[in-house]
Amino acid sequence: MTIVRVLARPMLASSFIVSGLDRLRNADQMARQLAPVLGRVSAALPVDASEKTLARLVAGTQVGAGVLLATGKFSRGAAVLLSVTAGLTTFVEYRSAPTDTKEARSHRRSQLAKNIGLLGGALLASVDTAGRPGLAWRAERLLDSGRKTTARQLKAADKNVRSLAHDVSGH
Repeated sequence: MTIVRVLARPMLASSFIVSGLDRLRNADQMARQLAPVLGRVSAALPVDASEKTLARLVAGTQVGAGVLLATGKFSRGAAVLLSVTAGLTTFVEYRSAPTDTKEARSHRRSQLAKNIGLLGGALLASVDTAGRPGLAWRAERLLDSGRKTTARQLKAADKNVRSLAHDVSGH
C-alpha cells in the first residue's frame, strides 16, 4: 500500500467517523432532519423501524464504514456505504439549512461544497483498487483469453475436419 493511501484513507474517514458519532449522540435531531426521507424508508421496510432507529443506523453505518476505510479493511465496500450516507445527508442538510440571512446562505453553500468534496473522495475510494486489477479489468482479460482459446480450438478443429474430409474423398 502506498504512503498516500496509508495517510489519505484515515484522513477521509475521520470526517465521516466524527460526523457519525455526533449524529449518534444527537439521534433525535438527525431523525427530525432526515424525517422526509426516513419516513418513506420506514414505511417501505417489512419491519417496524422508527425514524430515530433509522437515523441511528445511518450514523452507525458512517462510523463503522469510516473505521473500515481508515484501517483499509473492505475499503471499497466501506467507501460505497459512505458515499450513500454522504449523499443522503448532503441532500437533506442542504434542503433543511436556514436561508434567512446572507451568512446562513453562505454557510449553506460552504457546507454543500464541503459535503460534495467528501462525497467525491468517498466515490474515488470506492473505485480504488490499491494498484491491483479491478473486477472489470479481470473480466476483460478473462474474455480475451477465452476468445483466443476458442479461436485456436476452432482453427485446430477446422484443420482436423479438412484433413478428415481429404482422407475420405481419397485425394
